[in-house]
Amino acid sequence: MYDEETDGMLYQEEGAEEELEIELNEDEPAFLNGQSRYSVDMSPVKIFKNPEGSLGHTAALQSALIKERREVREQQQRTMLDSIPKDLNRPWEDPMPEAGERHLAQELRGVGLSAYDMPEWKKDAFGKTISFGQRSKLSIQEQRQSLPIYKLKKELIAAVHENQVLVVIGETGSGKTTQVTQYLAEAGYTTMGKIGCTQPRRVAAMSVAKRVAEEFGCRLGEEVGYAIRFEDCTGPDTVIKYMTDGMLLREILIDENLSQYSVVMLDEAHERTIHKDVLFGLLKKLVKRRPDLRLIVTSATLDAENFSGYFFNCNIFTIPGRTFPVEILYTKQPESDYLDASLITVLQMHLTEPEGDILLFLTGQEEIDFACQSLYERMKCLGKNVPELIILPVYSALPSEMQSRIFDPAPPGKRKVVVATNIAEASLTIDGIFYVIDPGFAKQNVYNPKIHWL
Repeated sequence: MYDEETDGMLYQEEGAEEELEIELNEDEPAFLNGQSRYSVDMSPVKIFKNPEGSLGHTAALQSALIKERREVREQQQRTMLDSIPKDLNRPWEDPMPEAGERHLAQELRGVGLSAYDMPEWKKDAFGKTISFGQRSKLSIQEQRQSLPIYKLKKELIAAVHENQVLVVIGETGSGKTTQVTQYLAEAGYTTMGKIGCTQPRRVAAMSVAKRVAEEFGCRLGEEVGYAIRFEDCTGPDTVIKYMTDGMLLREILIDENLSQYSVVMLDEAHERTIHKDVLFGLLKKLVKRRPDLRLIVTSATLDAENFSGYFFNCNIFTIPGRTFPVEILYTKQPESDYLDASLITVLQMHLTEPEGDILLFLTGQEEIDFACQSLYERMKCLGKNVPELIILPVYSALPSEMQSRIFDPAPPGKRKVVVATNIAEASLTIDGIFYVIDPGFAKQNVYNPKIHWL
């Protein structure tokens, strides 16, 4: 048995036995509803797919191409390391000589290289100061008032006041993520506790918190902050807290009543994850124990009825979005190498289309880094007479100051291309995007509860 106070194990004396009574309950739970007979089938959930189809063939081929590119890059790295001059003919030296005579470590392979050798394209994008244009000619207050949600501010506050659980449906760009928390703070909900808002990704939690802090008129980490894994940018004065789903799950496991919060907002509920699904169950029980707690579930899709039915048939609040005419173009035939085809399309748009930024969706960091490197090299080959293309990647491993560059508008006469995962599909809203290139592939973790496999 584990003792938390001593941080050690407690052992029973020899000969001591502990009697346990185990009662087997064979009653079928109501939620199974006759489905228990399927639990004996331990085969994986069947996924309908066509291995001979174009999508399956492209995905398999792209994995092989990524592996080939990775091997080429690793070979180049090994060649560079081997090119470092070494003197291996010197006589043996005592491994513990005087402090000023220790030279063997300098002869090791790769010594002298920095721990993180930033690629040339990344130095060009982040290593130099770029004079970006003005984000907007409107003041922050005018920008807030221009959002679709502003016209429904009073109705939204009244709906939250009258309903303990509320489902809010609003399209991307309606302002629900940044404005709902501020409206509730202005309505006085922070006097009873914090307003917590979850985000499905770290990048979204950090960028949204930074924007809300600007609108709230405070420094990030004071009244408005965020908490992600290994980073807590909050303080004793924080009243609006953005966090990932996993961070709120950790808090509710420590404090099952979430006594620090008066409002909990689950944003982007349509992005179903294990953390979010567990939060749904825990918060459904919590609102029964805490009638004073307000729970808001927001989504950018029209699956509101499912969320409402799960949370006691609660009311649904709809925010109209800003719609724009969209022209969708498809390739005439499937592309065997969607990554290379996407890069060619980016360059074609940059050279032939009117002004407007480009958004390219890829599946992960490795693809994004390769795409940025390839775009940088191809732009250099085109010469200096071509308008400059600012290449900006987005993934969670990037520092926050690099991630924030995507929100800065491109200077006059230049164009930026944002290479991102599907985080930019709904979690982030980037102004100035006129062209979107979507190969149609994304990496997702799928959990099979029957075989406990992720």
